Amino acid sequence: MNVFGKKVQDIISKLMNVFEEYALEYDEWFEAHKWVYQSEVEAVKKFIPKTGKGMEIGVGTGRFSIPFGIKVGVESARAMAEIARKRGIRVYEAKAEHLPCRDNSFDFALMVTTLCFLENPLKALQEIRRILKPAGKVIIGMLDEESPLERLYEEKRKKSKFYRDAKFYSVKQVLVWLEKLEFDNLQIVQTIFKNPGEIQSLEPIEEGFGKGLFVVISAEAIE
Repeated sequence: MNVFGKKVQDIISKLMNVFEEYALEYDEWFEAHKWVYQSEVEAVKKFIPKTGKGMEIGVGTGRFSIPFGIKVGVESARAMAEIARKRGIRVYEAKAEHLPCRDNSFDFALMVTTLCFLENPLKALQEIRRILKPAGKVIIGMLDEESPLERLYEEKRKKSKFYRDAKFYSVKQVLVWLEKLEFDNLQIVQTIFKNPGEIQSLEPIEEGFGKGLFVVISAEAIE
């Protein structure tokens, strides 16, 4: 393993330790910032299929699976997985880069603020492509590195035990990966246009990206 690869693994290991130790604190964030959370849920909701079998990769404590009735998830932090299980989700303790699922076994896959914590995001998207049925859908919720708000958010991020070592990506980069993996029928919406600490009601949802901090991308696996 080269020096860069070891550094990445060390960062990921550190992040997982944080999620193990502070799983309850992470989960309580959604209560303390309910309007940010609900705004993100409403944006993701735009693309969740009405029917079909879905999985959430990086299910965490289940905060995004529960509103959409997703019953299966993957989570590498055991403490987080245990909270999700108590909420009725069947959780596999595994990494996104190595999903414990058969080929063509899901109609859709959801990832919300997961890419930024992964050792190899492209490999994780390859795995999602593998487990999706023909014309299956991936829904990705992410914090856009190139959003104007991300620059304001950067200082707060440095103080966050959860996001301090995360690697954020631009929407443009994720779109390049999706094209490479032969996803099509792209749709994108954005929300969170104000400083998250100042939000006291639902944020609007707009098409496209470039203004909102939280972006949701929907894409279909080409048959």
